[in-house]
Amino acid sequence: MCGAKAGGPDASGVTAGETTIQGSVTRDGEPVTGYVRLLDATGEFTAEVPTSATGQFRFYAAEGSWTVRALVPGGTADRSVVAQRGGLTEVSIAV
Repeated sequence: MCGAKAGGPDASGVTAGETTIQGSVTRDGEPVTGYVRLLDATGEFTAEVPTSATGQFRFYAAEGSWTVRALVPGGTADRSVVAQRGGLTEVSIAV
């Protein structure tokens, strides 16, 4: 991913019209590396990506309700999000 900005990865890498969920994972305000899972509205596993060295992640998804789950050493945390068609949804996860 390109350079970072507060709240998540640089949006310049996002293709216009793509439904995107992106963000960052932190602990005590510092980036955390690990994995982030995307679960659909029924809780079913859909995708998993590693975080970057700066705790950032990105998914391309369908519109709708999702759960974003951070899995990092020493903890997990979930955030519910609603992705809009063709929009960019930012998620900050503190574990």
